[in-house]
Amino acid sequence: MCGIVGYIGDGNAKDIIIDGLKKLEYRGYDSSGIALCRDGKLMVRKKKGRISNLEEYIAGEAMDSHLGIGHTRWATHGAPSDLNAHPHTNMDGSIAVIHNGIIENYVELREWLAKEHGVVFRSETDTEVIAHLISVFYEGDLTDAVYKAMEKMRGAYAIGVICAHEPDKMVAVRKDSPLVVGLGDGCNFIASDIPALLKHVRQIYLIENNETVVLTKNDVKLYNAARQEVKREVFNVTWDADAAEKEGYDHFMIKEIHEQPKGIRETLTRRLDDERNIKLDGISMTKEEIEQFNKVYIVACGTAYHAGLVGKYIIEKLAHIPVEVDIASEFRYRDPFVDGKTLFIAISQSGETLDTLAALREAKRKGARILSVVNVVGSSVARESDDVFYTWAGPEIAVASTKAYTTQLACMYLLALYMGKEKGVLDDLSYHRILDELLAVPDKLQTILDNEKSILEMAKTLYRREQVFFIGRGLDSSVSYEGSLKLKEISYINSFAIAAGELKHGTIALIEQDTLVIALATQNFLFEKMLSNIQEVKARGAYVVGLAKKNNTEIEKQASQVIYIPECADEITPLLSIVPLQILAYYIAKLRGCDIDKPKNLAKSVTVE
Repeated sequence: MCGIVGYIGDGNAKDIIIDGLKKLEYRGYDSSGIALCRDGKLMVRKKKGRISNLEEYIAGEAMDSHLGIGHTRWATHGAPSDLNAHPHTNMDGSIAVIHNGIIENYVELREWLAKEHGVVFRSETDTEVIAHLISVFYEGDLTDAVYKAMEKMRGAYAIGVICAHEPDKMVAVRKDSPLVVGLGDGCNFIASDIPALLKHVRQIYLIENNETVVLTKNDVKLYNAARQEVKREVFNVTWDADAAEKEGYDHFMIKEIHEQPKGIRETLTRRLDDERNIKLDGISMTKEEIEQFNKVYIVACGTAYHAGLVGKYIIEKLAHIPVEVDIASEFRYRDPFVDGKTLFIAISQSGETLDTLAALREAKRKGARILSVVNVVGSSVARESDDVFYTWAGPEIAVASTKAYTTQLACMYLLALYMGKEKGVLDDLSYHRILDELLAVPDKLQTILDNEKSILEMAKTLYRREQVFFIGRGLDSSVSYEGSLKLKEISYINSFAIAAGELKHGTIALIEQDTLVIALATQNFLFEKMLSNIQEVKARGAYVVGLAKKNNTEIEKQASQVIYIPECADEITPLLSIVPLQILAYYIAKLRGCDIDKPKNLAKSVTVE
């Protein structure tokens, strides 16, 4: 979840690393630090809080260097503090380490280092163990010492290491945490993610699991766990670097909300030929293969899991295949019924979510066909899948996911349509009806975005609430979970989502005078039932905000305020109904003075358990 950057070359390492860390601050912002090799010594500077605090701390200090590493932290072991910030060093300060991940046996290693080698620890972190381990094994060859340290460590990590005694070398390792290498002219880089490097390089090595990288300014060598050199094709990044900038918006989140019509249009139209047949990026699933699947598993975390809930409904309806949706962190610790007749769909924006990656590997071990829906090209989930279906959301920087969710939904619809048609259970009329509805979504979304000010005015009447309930039925229930998550993660309001029919089974006990309830009622065949649920909470004093299609004005008789979405088929509503909830969450958080792009305790890419 943390962000790491390293540089070796003839440029100013300090400025390059600080700039790269800023591009990775979405991965963690509890503290930051930098280690630079200068005049045969390592200079380490660390500061609690945002990277701007570190910049102020080192401003004016002479720190010219050709070699350095930097880190922005999401705290796991030890509270955010100057001492717990990375980089961490050995006792004499000659070796510095940055680390993204967790060392699971760090307590055991800490005790061994203290007892057998007299190590005195300065921090509460698991990462400091790595620096001391490398130091114990260091005999003049940093690469050899890193390999020996790895033999002792258990867990998930991407690390970068520099040593004052070898000022022309950097060593990096990847085990279950993301790592990329940037290839420059007379300079080379390491980073957790590609955006940190785009200002400087476009040629990238995507580092595989259990690989070690040795960098000098003119060379990069990759080695496997057996210390054998491996060759790697260069990945050329074609992204527009400006896409990762705010472009005049106050926050990345609202910019990315506004990018959703484009993202959905790209995700859909890139997969249609002239006859409007769906082409799944080279994925070939024949009628016989689809019929062989006796179950689909959709496994994901957080927002991606909520996309999976919608995917379950759509795949079952259009392709007539039973679907189970599971949270990745739960899937991997039970014994699910997965075999060669299972289609396993992993959904992840980053493609680096550790729990999702571990669940994927478990399903693959049991013989399932793996299809991943990811946003980041070349990510770990993508590389370890049999088939990859990329969303076309573009870089998503805000911690609170918006456009990744809606493009994931678009992929779910395309997959369901494709499988239903190939299998022969979806007739041409139904196929084209739903496809027409999907292709109309971007323009309909734009009308919602054009009406953004009305949602802002609504937010002004709601932002002081400290408790909110989201309710809905059918697809609305699935969307309510995501709407609730958006609100709680950026505004810190205690928000809770529940299927409306479950209210009477306990939760209605929490409804009292002026409790805010956001009621989704976009499903025509369930509309009357939702009106009844609204009446039930209003009878207990709730203040109800309804969300419905524009022609269902009957809801105004029950709700205190109403948000309308354009008319569409019931099956398509999630692509439209989530957007006003995203906007509402954004403005409520803004009115409360929250740091929207960097909410407390959260990070964009969850690469630890």
